Amino acid sequence: MKNLILAAALSAASTLPALADDPIPLSDLSAYLNDLRTAEASFTQITEDGAISTGTLYLQRPGRMRFEYDGEDLMVMAGGGQVAIFDGRSNTLPEQYPLSRTPLNLILARTVDLGQSDMIVAHEADETSTRVVAQDPDEPDIGTITLVFTGDPVELRQWVVTDSTGFQTTVILGELSRDGTIPSRYFNIPLELRERGLVD
Repeated sequence: MKNLILAAALSAASTLPALADDPIPLSDLSAYLNDLRTAEASFTQITEDGAISTGTLYLQRPGRMRFEYDGEDLMVMAGGGQVAIFDGRSNTLPEQYPLSRTPLNLILARTVDLGQSDMIVAHEADETSTRVVAQDPDEPDIGTITLVFTGDPVELRQWVVTDSTGFQTTVILGELSRDGTIPSRYFNIPLELRERGLVD
């Protein structure tokens, strides 16, 4: 998805709190994600070619996510089963993709079950975090998402999206502010198109 749909890095692991070497069970991670209904956080995005961006992430499960980038009129919005990349430097329509064709669909699904057959590629832990590499078992060709969690309590800290070409995008999350109210227009692609004058 032009590598604008973010991911999570292994960098900054030294700043994460200590965790036992046993990975957090998949059932606990699934329960955490299913309980994560709305969230807002700052993020740092690092692409494989070294580009670094910062911004604010808004999440509303199921199926909704918005990335606003600092210092540039760039936004990625997931809603209505689609992902759209809005670039304010262009007067053309945004690139759009089915959400189901992106690895982010795995954490935005209505019900997350990381124990589903053939979904988990790797599940491991070190002193600081639990790392889960997941793929859509029905569409393994679209790439993978690596989710990085800390424990006590469980919290999603990072993710790394590896697309179908092998290109990786890393997203490091700031503290998640959960269970707040996020305007529905933040995830409304048709409304955003009209407000930007891209459609009538």
